[in-house]
Amino acid sequence: MSQVRAQYKEKNRTTMNYVFSVILGTVALSYGSVPMYKMICQTTGWGGQPIKSAAHGGDPNVDPSERLKPVEDHPRLRITFNGSVSDVLPWKFVPQQREVRVLPGETALAFYTATNNSKDDIIGVATYSVTPGQVAPYFSKIQCFCFEEQRLNAGETVDMPVFFYIDPEFAMDINMKGIETITLSYTFFKAKYDKDGHLKPMAG
Repeated sequence: MSQVRAQYKEKNRTTMNYVFSVILGTVALSYGSVPMYKMICQTTGWGGQPIKSAAHGGDPNVDPSERLKPVEDHPRLRITFNGSVSDVLPWKFVPQQREVRVLPGETALAFYTATNNSKDDIIGVATYSVTPGQVAPYFSKIQCFCFEEQRLNAGETVDMPVFFYIDPEFAMDINMKGIETITLSYTFFKAKYDKDGHLKPMAG
């Protein structure tokens, strides 16, 4: 009987350890989800996320400027811009231009304008995506405000630049044939922090 009781206690202890590990892992994942999401998306282009700095299929240690050779015989691509904010963020956030036209391998600079319409200083964080989603691995940003905390004082208006290019390999990918318009979209969320000062996962 004592042996059965000991086995029962051991089973309960193992179950509790498993449950505790799952809870601990979930908490750790929630604290790290924003930077992890940022890292995975920018590395793979997953979820319509443009790749930052490193060109598609290229070595991240190679200077991106070495790949920036416009494909002159390719039709110019129409890049359009969208901007939005979550329901709980009292900001106005809009692109300064409706569109730009670029060749694959050609750099372009676009601007967004953000205004804090509240009476309080607020920190926001932006996410972004590209449509059609299959273009994301070729959309490379050299400079961007995304995933970085942006603090706007009460009533303040700031311009936010996006410096980017479409990787020249876009022109050689048969799966990109017929794509003439690409849309870059940003959404700003109000930054939230846990009791330890870590940025919490973004939500509306």
